[in-house]
Amino acid sequence: MAARSGDFRFEVVEGWGQGAGGRVFGGVTPAVATDSQDRVYIARRDPPAILVYDREGNFLSTLGEDLFKNPHSVWFNEQDQMYVADVDDHTVRKLDTEGNVLLTLGTADAVGAPGQPFNGPTWAVEASWGDIYASDGYGQFRVHRFSGDGTLLQSWGEEGTGPGQFALPHGIRVDSRGRVLVLDRTNRRMQIFDAEGTYQGEWSDLDGPNDLYIDGDDNVYMAEGRYRISVFDLDGELLARWGEQGDAPGQFANGPHGLWLDSHGDLYVAEVPFLDNRLQKFARD
Repeated sequence: MAARSGDFRFEVVEGWGQGAGGRVFGGVTPAVATDSQDRVYIARRDPPAILVYDREGNFLSTLGEDLFKNPHSVWFNEQDQMYVADVDDHTVRKLDTEGNVLLTLGTADAVGAPGQPFNGPTWAVEASWGDIYASDGYGQFRVHRFSGDGTLLQSWGEEGTGPGQFALPHGIRVDSRGRVLVLDRTNRRMQIFDAEGTYQGEWSDLDGPNDLYIDGDDNVYMAEGRYRISVFDLDGELLARWGEQGDAPGQFANGPHGLWLDSHGDLYVAEVPFLDNRLQKFARD
């Protein structure tokens, strides 16, 4: 099945990964990312681990089986270091591709004080200048900014619907303009901040936005929770949109929760279940 809208054309790779139809056995898979060698890292909730595949869908290894409690997200920097937000352990960890822990933010098994890291963190990313930004979304309504060595520099956000307020800060990225993009899922919008957390604007009327990926051409791919993928430019102009509800290959039976593009431009979409667990690969046409 094809996924095509404007200049964005993909073909679903049927049966990619372990299990029929691309379903990954062993639990919910909320997030996906690739390293510089296009190895695919999939966060699995239960039993908790990071699963590693090659780009053809062959299983390679499992990381962090004795480390994670509920890995919610995985994100890579240009040095092949991954950040994993563990929503039940209340930490963000930085690891190498062998699973060695390089840095831990937060205290394992300890909920942070109100307004402090962490209480159910959702995503974490590293900016080009080295600062780390983490969305602390399930237990509170905050974004935290750290230095590269893990020192907390500032936090912002509170519950609400106004500028700089959140209902659920979920996905987070830093774009090529140095802006911090925060998906405020329950408020159905993306808020835009400068590097110090000053509100700059927002994109509204999104449909449960979960995650985003910005490619080398500054196209912003967004996983929206109700069965669709959208692509915008950095000014918020919609360039492409596709998706429909269903359990056939190329459709979304579940909510697209995480997404990533590899070096070939192929798209991986991790779905959080309403009906079943699934991760799908879409090859760029």
